[in-house]
Amino acid sequence: MILVDTSIWVEVFRDRSGRVRAALERALDGDDVVLTRFHQLELLQGALDDREWSLLQEHLASQDYLECRPDTWPEAARIYFDLRRIGKTVRSPIDCCIAQIALEHDVLLLHRDHDFEVIAAVRRLREKRLL
Repeated sequence: MILVDTSIWVEVFRDRSGRVRAALERALDGDDVVLTRFHQLELLQGALDDREWSLLQEHLASQDYLECRPDTWPEAARIYFDLRRIGKTVRSPIDCCIAQIALEHDVLLLHRDHDFEVIAAVRRLREKRLL
């Protein structure tokens, strides 16, 4: 199971050459894709119009999701806190939540977002940058 971040999906949707999609398929190597509800939120909020919203919503409704646990929230906040204490910051606390969910479910997080590399400095996050 591989958690594929929004940063990859956006690139896949924008890439007219098919290069990013091909790289994603190689990286997945047959593993199942999972998302978090944060990815659902981010992808839907980026819809360009009602038609795209409907297509995305329909597609996302059929995906597998890793859900939060009660302690996800304080643990995600602790990631942000620990980073700040060593002088590092991430652009979005949502990335701390996504990273915490990946940690809780012990899955690889495939991304194109520097924030996850920063988070890996304070947590044993299994992360890999695509391309």
